[in-house]
Amino acid sequence: MIARIGIINVSDRASKGIYEDIPGKAIVETLNEYLVSEWEKEYAVIPDEQDLIEQTLIDMADNKECCLIVTCGGTGPAVRDVTPEATEAVCHKMMPGFGELMRTVSLQYVPTAILSRQTAGIRNKTLIVNLPGKPKAIRQCLDAVFPAIPYCIDLLDGPFLECNEGIIKPFRPAKV
Repeated sequence: MIARIGIINVSDRASKGIYEDIPGKAIVETLNEYLVSEWEKEYAVIPDEQDLIEQTLIDMADNKECCLIVTCGGTGPAVRDVTPEATEAVCHKMMPGFGELMRTVSLQYVPTAILSRQTAGIRNKTLIVNLPGKPKAIRQCLDAVFPAIPYCIDLLDGPFLECNEGIIKPFRPAKV
């Protein structure tokens, strides 16, 4: 089974073409480095509109059957930053450990990491992870949380994600 992964850049300016979609491309590059198994992407660049974010997450999870959706942007304290609210609205289970770890890692680099509201949750058989919008922070956060993602996908009966263990080593408990 080929893994389908959704990537959503939530950005008013990138969605209007005011600036290039560098964060979304950074996620694709990182996943291409991490994953050995074949995968295909579902991709969107959308504005910071909660209804649209929710619709896009639901479409990628329910209709396009993504096992993983990674968002970037919209996780700060600004008025239009509503990605976590959209994620919480569509998920059945929240996974707060993802956000906790991402903030902990980010605090090693910038004191403003405490302003970040990254989170993660599960909608049916899809893991949704909210990342910050800066490419450098995206990589730092993915490096921190990705080792747990393949096993989480396993627990959701998703496709087996095989990783390039020279780049990222997933953790899966030993089978007894």
